[in-house]
Amino acid sequence: MNRLFAFIGLIMSINSFSQERELKYFIDKAQTNSPLLKDISNQLKSNALDSLLNLATRKPQVNANIAANYAPVVNDWGYDGAVTNNHVLTGLVGVNQKIVGKNNRNNQLQIYKLIKDGLTTTKKIAVKDVNRAITSQYITASATSEQIVYNEKTAAVLKEESNILKQLTQHSVYKQTDYLLFSATVKQQELVLLQLKQQYQNDLGLLYYIAGETDTTTVHLQKPNITLKDNTQNNKSIFFKNFENDSIKLQNQNRQIDFAYKPSISLLADAGYLSSFAVLPYANIGFSVGFGITVPIYDGGQRTLQHQKTAAALETNLAYKNNFKKQYQQQLLLLNQKLKQTQQLEKALQQQLKITETLIEAQKKLLLTGDAQITDFVLAITSIISIQNSISQNNINKLQVINDINYWSSNE
Repeated sequence: MNRLFAFIGLIMSINSFSQERELKYFIDKAQTNSPLLKDISNQLKSNALDSLLNLATRKPQVNANIAANYAPVVNDWGYDGAVTNNHVLTGLVGVNQKIVGKNNRNNQLQIYKLIKDGLTTTKKIAVKDVNRAITSQYITASATSEQIVYNEKTAAVLKEESNILKQLTQHSVYKQTDYLLFSATVKQQELVLLQLKQQYQNDLGLLYYIAGETDTTTVHLQKPNITLKDNTQNNKSIFFKNFENDSIKLQNQNRQIDFAYKPSISLLADAGYLSSFAVLPYANIGFSVGFGITVPIYDGGQRTLQHQKTAAALETNLAYKNNFKKQYQQQLLLLNQKLKQTQQLEKALQQQLKITETLIEAQKKLLLTGDAQITDFVLAITSIISIQNSISQNNINKLQVINDINYWSSNE
């Protein structure tokens, strides 16, 4: 028996030197390979450029215009010279500056800030989605790996007991049918182990797939260290940021509607050459200045209707926010309830495991003296394997629940 456990320890020490991967490795790969995160990053860059473009439109707009026109009159036939001046040459540099009030300007700049804030929030949530999906699959794959280790140990112990039982059967301590029954249990455990190894390959392949990697390398996954993070207050959760941002956008839109109905002023100026060649064409170099004022008077009540549309949108946004808040709180209540259930089940399974382990140790001693019933021993072995699998599955459920709680309640 001691040699067996020494051998298992040797195998485990050898495996410890094999290639390992940790959770952070797959999370980093997934974030790097995510096209959605790249898309949002590019949208943030585009929004920054739009903001600069908006600033550029407020600067004086300078244009150079050159135009020549000739309208001949032949035998008194042609355009009226009083209208066309017969021939005109224009070469002007014009400047147009639109005057925008400080409040209006700040309100327009806030639009780009709100877009940036919305995209930043969307990106954070997208990162959380990626991390959650990777962590969930990592938990599954890692748990399968742990099951393999346990079932390998169990298979080794069963094989050793099978050898002992074979010798006892040869000495007529047990019947041949007893030995065959136990051998069937050993083979069944080997089959389970094979299925687990295949399942691990599939779990690992899916983990690579979610991370956006093309890889079939079988690696050892480090045990995930997943604990509850510090919870935020419900109204501070990042999932509420988009509702707040949308509300501010609509309020901004309301102000922009009002700014559109205020008088607007534009300054105009040009300088250059403008001549009809009628009188002193060489002296037709000059400049002009002017301004334009637009005063909205009546638009058929569009302003009121636009404010009503915005008010309806604000009500809709508030309704969605209130509904999401209720679902959010209920989701956390259910998840915390599930977490308590897994913790309670874990205690019960550990107690049952201790009892079954004690029973098996007693059965093994009786086996050596020929006083054990093989059917009872097989049932005990089957029971402990079942309990261990239940413990493993419960642990998966607990970690998955913690992963979900962290997703909803933490802003990290």
